[in-house]
Amino acid sequence: MANFSKSNAPQFSVEVYQNEYLPEGGREVNAIVTVTSTGGGTVGGAALTGAALSPSAVPGQAPGAAVVIMVDCSGSMDYPPTKMRNARDATAAAIDTLRDGVTFAVVAGTHQAKEVYPGDGRLATADARTRAEAKEALRKLSAGGGTAIGTWLRLADRLLNSADTPIRHGILLTDGRNEHESPADLKAALDACAGRFTCDARGVGTDWEVKEVTQIASALLGTADIVADPSGLAADFTRMMEDAMGKEVADVALRLWTPVGVEIKFVKQVAPTVEELTGRRTEAGPRAGDYPTGSWGDESRDYHVCVQVPEAGIGQEMLAARVSLILPDPAGGTPQTLSQGLVRAVWTEDMAASTAINPQVAHYTGQAELAQVIQQGLDARKSGDIDGATAKLGRAVQLAAASGNADTAKLLAKVVDVVDEATGTVRLKAKVAEADEMTLETRSTKTVRVKK
Repeated sequence: MANFSKSNAPQFSVEVYQNEYLPEGGREVNAIVTVTSTGGGTVGGAALTGAALSPSAVPGQAPGAAVVIMVDCSGSMDYPPTKMRNARDATAAAIDTLRDGVTFAVVAGTHQAKEVYPGDGRLATADARTRAEAKEALRKLSAGGGTAIGTWLRLADRLLNSADTPIRHGILLTDGRNEHESPADLKAALDACAGRFTCDARGVGTDWEVKEVTQIASALLGTADIVADPSGLAADFTRMMEDAMGKEVADVALRLWTPVGVEIKFVKQVAPTVEELTGRRTEAGPRAGDYPTGSWGDESRDYHVCVQVPEAGIGQEMLAARVSLILPDPAGGTPQTLSQGLVRAVWTEDMAASTAINPQVAHYTGQAELAQVIQQGLDARKSGDIDGATAKLGRAVQLAAASGNADTAKLLAKVVDVVDEATGTVRLKAKVAEADEMTLETRSTKTVRVKK
């Protein structure tokens, strides 16, 4: 385990959990990489080098941040009328949670994107006066028009790009489907914004499309969730903004270096949620590639790295991969290595050693499968494939029980009647509340950590 430390800065550590022993002819190496950042948080200092800080940041103060809140103001936000009021209240609560000195803006989203506050393509600096002005401007928000989320994201990107600060964050609320632009338009907007800011996405009510909201959060390295009852929006927005205010270091990359002959099979985040990163690699020199992880505060995340090594004889050993946490230099200089860990391969004739599965690897392989079978089961249910849905959701119940994922087990129990959780025997419920099904789908990628 290695770590990075500078006074007042978050400290990063990398721990690698694996069974390094392979049988003769064995080629697949799996490792769980736990990355932990400590000493950051809302009031933590931020005396990292210029690589992580805005010029205005001062040691002992939290780093600069910019936030844009995008509020759905399409016509459906008037049904029921309390929904728009709840959205205004939630946005006001988020504005109250902003730290002094953070720059921010509010955008109203319909089939076009409109600046609500402060306007003129600017960001306001949070203090008592601007918070009061912003909350006053929210009174003008009214429902009417369509939904084109890509335009909201592109405006947020333009606003955030004007901020000379490392932490750039969006919060997006929608209550409907993205009907006024094509899926290709949304994807193009997400591709344009990826790596430029992170974004948390929320669906309110039950008339929105889960796959759209999760696609936004996934592409922009944020969180996705459902707020089925609009009265819960203020608490949720406050929590999201508190998390955003706790971020200390932006644009951290997981760098994987592999020796000649080693192939990368996949790289994925497995806690706190399952997020496929394999296709997001950017080359970083000979045999090295960077995978984006976004912004960090005080937190810990787990990543599953799977590589294929060349065959070797009994008694041989090799470095299968080196995992580093990298912080780029905005000025284009040498990036900073925050921490690193090693993944090894050792060939042995000891069958007990080479066939043992590392508990961390086994746990997260099950959690990734759990996320997958829930999605497959719900898709089968929607398409009328009762047998397929029963089999997949039964397997999900079995995996949730075996791994101790009680939250997911509770959500599954609202969609199926559990006959025997150990064998995964279930019956589909005849009637399922739409909010329950959407909650299960939206939260299907949330995992529980392995008990150390």
